[in-house]
Amino acid sequence: MPHNATVFGAAPRHLLEIVDGLVEGIILIDAGRRILWANDTALAMHSVASLVELGGTVAGYRKRFAVRGDNRRILPARQYPLDRAQAGETFRDLVVEIAPRRGKVPPRLYQVRSLPLADAQGACEGMVLVMQDVTERYHAEERFERTFAANPAPALICRLHGLQYTKVNHGFLEMTGYTRNQVVGRTLDQLDVLHAVPDRDDAMARLRGGQTIPQMEAQLRVRDGSAKLVIVAGQPIDVGDEACMLFTFNDLEPRRRAEDALRQSEVRFSKAFRLAPVPMMLSTADGTVIEVNEAFCATTGYPPDEIVGRTSRSVGLWVDDEACQGMARSLSRGSGVRNVEMLLRTQDGALLDCLASADLVDIQDQRCVLSVVQDITERRRSEVELIAAIEAVMQDTSWFSRTVIEKLAQMRQPRRGVPGKGGLAQLTPREREVLGLICQGLADADIAEQLGLSRNTVRNHVATLYSKIGVHRRSAAIIWGRERGIVGAERPARRPG
Repeated sequence: MPHNATVFGAAPRHLLEIVDGLVEGIILIDAGRRILWANDTALAMHSVASLVELGGTVAGYRKRFAVRGDNRRILPARQYPLDRAQAGETFRDLVVEIAPRRGKVPPRLYQVRSLPLADAQGACEGMVLVMQDVTERYHAEERFERTFAANPAPALICRLHGLQYTKVNHGFLEMTGYTRNQVVGRTLDQLDVLHAVPDRDDAMARLRGGQTIPQMEAQLRVRDGSAKLVIVAGQPIDVGDEACMLFTFNDLEPRRRAEDALRQSEVRFSKAFRLAPVPMMLSTADGTVIEVNEAFCATTGYPPDEIVGRTSRSVGLWVDDEACQGMARSLSRGSGVRNVEMLLRTQDGALLDCLASADLVDIQDQRCVLSVVQDITERRRSEVELIAAIEAVMQDTSWFSRTVIEKLAQMRQPRRGVPGKGGLAQLTPREREVLGLICQGLADADIAEQLGLSRNTVRNHVATLYSKIGVHRRSAAIIWGRERGIVGAERPARRPG
């Protein structure tokens, strides 16, 4: 070890071997600014093999190596660790980046401290630099810093000693409205992230002991003074050789607002359901009735306790099973059902003509079916009676005016399509003339007299007419003609002479 001989000549050989094999780099300089000795670790840190390659002196060291501070700029001469140590300055935990000025050796990060070297009388005869390679640790910390800052989940790091916050990410600042300066440096007493947790004493004991804090609800004070409901959890970590606690948060305010809105919506739905004037029924996906409203009970005669908890099929509510199964298939596909004609059986056995509609709704995270029933029994009875009355009247329309005939025809069956179109092309001119006279209310004898034909010929025309337009009665022929704009006799076109 030629670089050791002049320094520790009188020292035991075993001591030299121990110092030379340390994982920390050791460099010794004297008061004359010479580098007296360096162990193998220090030489390897500088990618050299001898003191000469290290520079030999403090000035020579500066010529061979570039040293940068935490701002990545080359330090001036007086700020080099060797210069500061040679000037008698003692320092600890100085982190610098060192790389040879020549060559392609990548820079490394070192943590450096200085120690005075005293002689037997206590006078300082030199300084010792102790160097530790912290490159990997700092790169890992840089990756952690980037990951921590970029993590969208709110997070906060608290030093266990003094319970002081040292780091905060953007997610936490965005959630609380604080600035970075309003968080970093504050203590747990000033910004309590464990406020109102279920078992605060246990959480604090875990925090002080550096133990994992399981997820729990807390009330976090935010910048505007209000409290925000969050889920907080703590995970012990080491940051820069310091024991810390990483707090992570999950903002429950959006969920709480959604739950409040859902509750209000369900309250409004419940009120509207009960007070709706049309019969309504709420059931599960398998058909079990959950609730019926007052209008449903009044229409069907069933009290709630006789139908709630049962299926509509077991109650025998609907007459047509096939229609019920069709509705169930549509609902299973996620499609609503609108205005399906069905027969509903009341408690006393009466049958009601109804229009049934159903759709899927979610109530308290349960998929349900909301059914609405419209009783059209009276309307259907009125329509049937009206049609029967019109049929009776249309049997003989000779004493009705043309306007009345038209209105009755339209009430019986409203016009479809464009008047005067469709079906008329199949009639001969004579058949159209006969149809027009029928629509005027003329009997066969009157038509024969007006057209100068025999009664048998008119009857043949009428039979052929009925066959072509698909009717069997005079009233139906009148309605068919009115729908197509026939209001009177049409003269056949003259044949060219």
